[in-house]
Amino acid sequence: MHVATCASQGARGSRTMTAEEVTNEEQNNIPMEGEDITQKKDGGVLKLVKQEGTGTELPMTGDKVFVHYVGTLLDGTPFDSSRERGEKFSFELGKGQVIKAWDLGVATMKVGEISQLICKPEYAYGTAGSPPKIPPNAILVFQVELFEFRGEDITEGEDGGIIRRIITKGEGYTKPNEGAAVEVCLEGSCEGKVFDKRELKFELGDGESLGLPSGVEKALTAMEQGEESLFIIKPKYGYGNTGNSKYNIPGEATLQYKLKLTTFEKAKESWEMNSAEKLEQSIIVKEKGTQYFKEGKYRQASVQYKRIVSWLENESSLPEGEEQKAQALRLAAHLNLAMCFLKLQEPSSSFDNCDKALELDETNEKALFRRGEALFAMKEFDRARADFQRVIQLYPSNKAAKSQVALCQKQIKEQHEKDKRLYANMFQKFAERDAKEEADKGMENGGGMEMEESGGQE
Repeated sequence: MHVATCASQGARGSRTMTAEEVTNEEQNNIPMEGEDITQKKDGGVLKLVKQEGTGTELPMTGDKVFVHYVGTLLDGTPFDSSRERGEKFSFELGKGQVIKAWDLGVATMKVGEISQLICKPEYAYGTAGSPPKIPPNAILVFQVELFEFRGEDITEGEDGGIIRRIITKGEGYTKPNEGAAVEVCLEGSCEGKVFDKRELKFELGDGESLGLPSGVEKALTAMEQGEESLFIIKPKYGYGNTGNSKYNIPGEATLQYKLKLTTFEKAKESWEMNSAEKLEQSIIVKEKGTQYFKEGKYRQASVQYKRIVSWLENESSLPEGEEQKAQALRLAAHLNLAMCFLKLQEPSSSFDNCDKALELDETNEKALFRRGEALFAMKEFDRARADFQRVIQLYPSNKAAKSQVALCQKQIKEQHEKDKRLYANMFQKFAERDAKEEADKGMENGGGMEMEESGGQE
């Protein structure tokens, strides 16, 4: 067990001193010295720097830190050591994953620093201790070396695209959701130059119309009220490979945003609305999405259409007339999402939404055509052609589908020609290799005969 929950188990039966039992004489093994780093200045954690670190930066709340440590009792008896295990210990700072003394102590350290932390029971394992090695009310000593720290990755796939460094922790546990009304102070910078500094009130999902990259809205959904954080936003979640001419941001630029979430009001979740509210709100956000689409704001449009799906996808308590309206809205949402993702060059997401639309209407012309477009973009030309041919079969006047069939056939033919050349080269190489092996084998056989003839002459 690590210090995250409990000290490692060691030799049984060793005795440690409690806070009440510590005397001047008993402190001679490990002197009680160092700087009091507790907020209350109650002497609960004393820190003594053994080796200075480098730089000026300190880890922040939420950072993942990597350390080596050796834990001993006040009389010098070791009870846990990451060094003995040969593996650095890591945890998220300030999240209560380790004892209080560690959250306090490591937050004051620089990379490369080695420090001694003397921890009173109330900042370690308290009155319960951690039997059998750590008895109740034990004072503990840790020698900690900080190797590195890195910000918290808040993306779903943890692709390193948005890294958070918490400056001031927020309050509560709730966070803004899609459509939430937020008030935020922001400061955006690129290569050390501030390009955007504003106080804004808006609904999450509308950020693009205010010139905000998608990463800022994604960052806000991870924040608590009152929180102030620094976010490092990679191009994928920033202004991409095109940059932003208004702010003179070049393509493929990494951005920094300092955000303070002053306050927010969550949008109603699906379970908080009755059927009539869901239908009413779906009609509103559909119009909103359509307006964004017309303006070329495809990501924002997709956010609105996704809300319709989330509200109506599992709605089963509608009367018959309202059910038809709901199905029509869901179908339109999936079709529009499919088009948005085609525009955003995300064909697999477009394909998924076409499939959802076809579950609602298996002969839908737009769904079949857009699925064909998605498959074409995914270079699955045979399957794309089948969808376009299905469109022609059901809707003979669709000239665009006929053109797409011709394009598919051209791509299929080119792929076949390419495969033929590839296989021809492959077979040629095999033939050359076999010929060389036969020639080498013949030389070996010939060499053996010459040796026999030579031996006969002797």
